[in-house]
Amino acid sequence: MPVYRLDERLLFPPPQSGPRRGPIAVGGDLRPERLLLAYSMGIFPWQGEPLHWHSPDPRMVLRADELHVSHSLEKALRRRPYRITLDRAFRDVMMACATAPRPGQVGSWITPEMVDAYGELHRQGLAHSVEAWRDAGELVGGLYGISLGAAFFGESMFARARDASKIAFVHLVQQLGRWGIPLVDCQVYTPHLASLGAREWPRRAFLAALREALQQPTRPGPWSFDADAAEPEAVRPPDPRPSGAPRGSPTGAGSRGRASGR
Repeated sequence: MPVYRLDERLLFPPPQSGPRRGPIAVGGDLRPERLLLAYSMGIFPWQGEPLHWHSPDPRMVLRADELHVSHSLEKALRRRPYRITLDRAFRDVMMACATAPRPGQVGSWITPEMVDAYGELHRQGLAHSVEAWRDAGELVGGLYGISLGAAFFGESMFARARDASKIAFVHLVQQLGRWGIPLVDCQVYTPHLASLGAREWPRRAFLAALREALQQPTRPGPWSFDADAAEPEAVRPPDPRPSGAPRGSPTGAGSRGRASGR
């Protein structure tokens, strides 16, 4: 299957006809316009020189109302060990994700150019961070991603203290649900994401859900938690049906060290 080489034109090949694994395109740049076009088509950049652009099949997806919190994580949430904020330290979160050790990974796919590019999207109110702080003001966990329409595209997460990234993620997903942003793209499978309720969807199902989500207006940043959202909500266990047919997905189909699986 051919891999398209991008030039200065703002275009991508149709993701539904791309390879299930591996890049669907290489090259191009990280201009905000290209990044936003990519995400709106279900495509994201990853490691590689030149740039590699991916749209995997299956796709790891979490619906906000399917968030699963284990008993141990629920106990940690009740203790409230960290202060959780939104959009307070975007660049710091990206840099922490870039330098976090990943098993089996040498170096980081989050290059200085990516930090600058996503930082520009943050300034435009389209890229967002979640931060977990210790009382002394130490940043100990968090994640970042892009929001378009009723979809949030998770990019990466990090933790320097127990459950810090999970607690930040739970707060984010519950807030997204309150705002009517139900679709959380986690990109690729990890056990960490599966434990939180994410499932693998066929690419066609994810792209259909994304098209529907993009019909909704985008909530611009900077974001902050609702005033009445100090306590995490009770979360029911996930639906036990097979991962190929996630509850609430269209057509009945089903941490990259990341808030996605990178």
